Amino acid sequence: MNKKYEPLFQPYTLNNGVEIKNRLVVAPLTVYDAGPDGELTPASIKFWHDRFNGFGMWIIPFTNVHPSGIGFESPNAFSEDHLENLKEYARISHEQGAKAVIQLAHAGVHADKSMTRGNGVWGPSELSYFGAREMTDAEVREIVHSFAYATELAIRAGLDGVEIHGANGWLIQQFVSATYNHRTDHWGGTMEKRFNFPLAIIDAVDEVRQKYNRPDFIVGYRFSPEEPGADGLTMKETLALVDRLVEKPLQYIHISLWNFYKKVRRGGDQNVTRMEAVHRRINGQVPFIGVGDLFAEENGLKAFNTGWADFLAVGGAVELNPHLVQMIKDGKEDEVQSEFDWNKMDSYRFTPAMLYGTLAGNAMFPKVKQR
Repeated sequence: MNKKYEPLFQPYTLNNGVEIKNRLVVAPLTVYDAGPDGELTPASIKFWHDRFNGFGMWIIPFTNVHPSGIGFESPNAFSEDHLENLKEYARISHEQGAKAVIQLAHAGVHADKSMTRGNGVWGPSELSYFGAREMTDAEVREIVHSFAYATELAIRAGLDGVEIHGANGWLIQQFVSATYNHRTDHWGGTMEKRFNFPLAIIDAVDEVRQKYNRPDFIVGYRFSPEEPGADGLTMKETLALVDRLVEKPLQYIHISLWNFYKKVRRGGDQNVTRMEAVHRRINGQVPFIGVGDLFAEENGLKAFNTGWADFLAVGGAVELNPHLVQMIKDGKEDEVQSEFDWNKMDSYRFTPAMLYGTLAGNAMFPKVKQR
């Protein structure tokens, strides 16, 4: 191995005693090839079976915890019928030597009504633009329970952990954001009350972990730091949320960014990057996963050496470079491909459906979509 890359391959022991063999994580990526009930298809199994050899952890893509929250083709974890498929995800990851953490999510107002199995579209508040109706208190609590039940399925499937998806404009972020959350009950009205939904989910997930006596089961949380719009999230709210997250029994916090070096826009020091601002606020209390075109348009080692992140999550570069870790070890970071090359179609192992869905779902063509 090229010596300068050795820091990326140092193991890290989480606060629950679990060792991650290196600092490289496969970000949750959707390749748009799930079956009608979210199952892995032969094409997706072929695609993933050696895609992330050498990584310390794989965050399995957006997994629906409730039928009302389905927004696109992705795994499901809300029925006993989904257990065998979750076991297959665990097998694929463990065969490649990576910890398997599944991302649990609900699309909220961005759900596809045609896919929600008669539930319609649910949101924190009624939002006619999205065709969403306001969830009742009982429904909010039902979704909290759904995250817990999905965690139980993950444990029984042999997965190593769950990531609670509070980023990218999905339901949890909708509850945190005043843009979407206009409630005045326990679940909204003030900034602190808007935090009640994600915090309740973390507590419910942890209760399942305790029920199964699995302190080694990893629980992470992902968030997006800022939103556009007058009522959109700012760093002030995000850093307040981080203060609450570090009090919870989490093993890591994971930011969602397109670029590792983007600076704060509102609600904080605009001279520092979002990564650095969150890193300072966490202050070493829990591991922090950074992301943002790493090993593609950015220099991954340079990003890691800033000291802002304990782990680096890698997205599109994983899909476009089947032997990415070996390339990094060999010091060939500058050879990592960052754009889709039609002449190398066979090496990507995309089926036409996967390719169409991945590229069509990505506004930043030709990169790949992170969920």
